[in-house]
Amino acid sequence: MPTFQVQTGRENYPCVVERGVLSDIAKYLPPRAGKIFVATTADVWELYGPRVTKGLAAREFHTLIFPGGESTKKFAHVEALAEQMVEAGADRSSVIIACGGGIVNDMGGFLASIFMRGVPVIQIPTTLLAQVDAAIGGKTGVNLKSGKNLIGAFHQPLAVLIDPDALRSLPEREFRAGLFEVVKYGVISSPELFELLEKRSSDVLAQNPDVLDRIIAESVRIKAEVVTADEKESDLRRILNFGHTVGHALEAETEYQRFLHGEAVAFGMNAATELASFVGLLASPAREAILRTVSLYGPIPSLQGIQAESLLRRLISDKKTIQGKIHFVLPERIGKVRVLSGVPEDKVFRAIQAALA
Repeated sequence: MPTFQVQTGRENYPCVVERGVLSDIAKYLPPRAGKIFVATTADVWELYGPRVTKGLAAREFHTLIFPGGESTKKFAHVEALAEQMVEAGADRSSVIIACGGGIVNDMGGFLASIFMRGVPVIQIPTTLLAQVDAAIGGKTGVNLKSGKNLIGAFHQPLAVLIDPDALRSLPEREFRAGLFEVVKYGVISSPELFELLEKRSSDVLAQNPDVLDRIIAESVRIKAEVVTADEKESDLRRILNFGHTVGHALEAETEYQRFLHGEAVAFGMNAATELASFVGLLASPAREAILRTVSLYGPIPSLQGIQAESLLRRLISDKKTIQGKIHFVLPERIGKVRVLSGVPEDKVFRAIQAALA
């Protein structure tokens, strides 16, 4: 199975896609690692605790249990776990292993970024969404009531260890939610990946190992290359936000309790696709292909009661809004997107309405 390197100005680390890779965790620890802390949730630890324990090769470690769910992704929980680390004798040589879905990867990475001004972290993503997106690239953070990931830091890991076998225990809804992020990669960068998702949806949904490993590896490759070229989202990395602008607004509007992150991104991709069509950027056949392929991996939960006016208001407070201008990532064709600002408000409103319909 492949390994993809992320190379930034200061860090160079592997993203390993390999079945059974959890048995090798210890070899990715620093030579002089101090106390080890595994940040996880109770349900994930029940499933993967034995594998992580074995992978640490008899090294002593402490577990830090995060509460699950997007609504609990708050600074207060990070602070509480930092206190536990202090009580356990953590210092600057300590290492955090974030084992879980995207919430754990974000919060565990954020904890590592601020504890004693930064300690190393190893990311072990156990959901598809985390494997192809959240665990790679060093973006960490927590939510505020007013928006998603508004407090955070860039903190690159020592390694990202991705085991496709971990997805066997994933509920179907969680798996489908992760597939929306894979669709995103096809739209922004890879016509070949998009075609695979479009034509072999039954194999993808059945988790055919050959197909599943291919779509994970291709997604990781794209993410690693984008992060290497633009670590801190000053230019190219913004293309990874396709579907996230309106998607984040939907999550905040529903208080992070109604939609999984990937489902909100799917809605956001639909809205961005409609907007690209309204501004004359995207031809009709490509628009229909994107909307159809998103629908193959649904359904998105009911949007009943969601108002386009409310989502439009939310967009203003999104962290991707710069000097009052909303920046959208819009598809030009399959495999290419453009970052556009200053889009007329009436067209944004129409696009949200179309996605809600």
